Amino acid sequence: MNIERKLAALLLAGTAALAVVPTAAASEPEVLAHPWVVPPPNREPEAYFTNAKDGDVVEAPFVLRFGLSMRGLVPAGKTAGRAGHHHLLVNQPLPLDFKKPLPFTDKYIHFGKGQMEHVVDLPPGTYTFNLLLADQGHIPYFVFSKPLRLTVAKRRTLAPTESATGPARVEILRPAPGENVRGPLRVQFHASGFQVAHAAAQVPGTGRFRLTLARAGKPAEVLDFRGGQTEVWLNPPKGEYQLQLELVGHKEDAVLAATPAQRLVVGGSPM
Repeated sequence: MNIERKLAALLLAGTAALAVVPTAAASEPEVLAHPWVVPPPNREPEAYFTNAKDGDVVEAPFVLRFGLSMRGLVPAGKTAGRAGHHHLLVNQPLPLDFKKPLPFTDKYIHFGKGQMEHVVDLPPGTYTFNLLLADQGHIPYFVFSKPLRLTVAKRRTLAPTESATGPARVEILRPAPGENVRGPLRVQFHASGFQVAHAAAQVPGTGRFRLTLARAGKPAEVLDFRGGQTEVWLNPPKGEYQLQLELVGHKEDAVLAATPAQRLVVGGSPM
């Protein structure tokens, strides 16, 4: 009886320990925990296009770049908190049923590797695009963009040596180098030719963003976006900073790509 009681006690203790230890996926916050990091103004997750605005007239092929607030990226088939992967809907409204997986057609383009952009090559005409985040099984989250209406005025053929996206790289899309801003400000990241993923998923061939803010006479602030985030809202102290963005692999934190350091002047937060 004593042995049975001891075994029962050990099993109960083990179960309790498992219940209170969070998983790696759950432990990564959707908004990074740091004194300078603040939630987006609308405090709601959303997808959006970073390089196009409603009503633009474009020439095909062109690149659409994807942004995401308060969520992270993870490839299809992988689960990591509420991270997901992008879907581009072409001339399709948002689904009426958010409990059904999205279909695989030319009107529903899936970015299941963690991509942040897509080359659109359509004949002249007017098109409506919607960006939608979905989970590992392509079931949509309630995270989507505003409709984007674009007119393709002309379609041309790229030369064999020409690329619509350019070389593989990472970029800080916003703020611009040397910009003088007031906080809070949004820093938008972008990866071309790379895939982004939540660190907990440990997907080979993917990486996560890491942002360094350096200032004279003080230790650098290093923000590690292990949750697969592709932007951050910051409200740092006034001063001059050097910003550098890196894409790092999940194994041994090897740097896959990096931007040159760029100057940022923060003039202070509005009262």
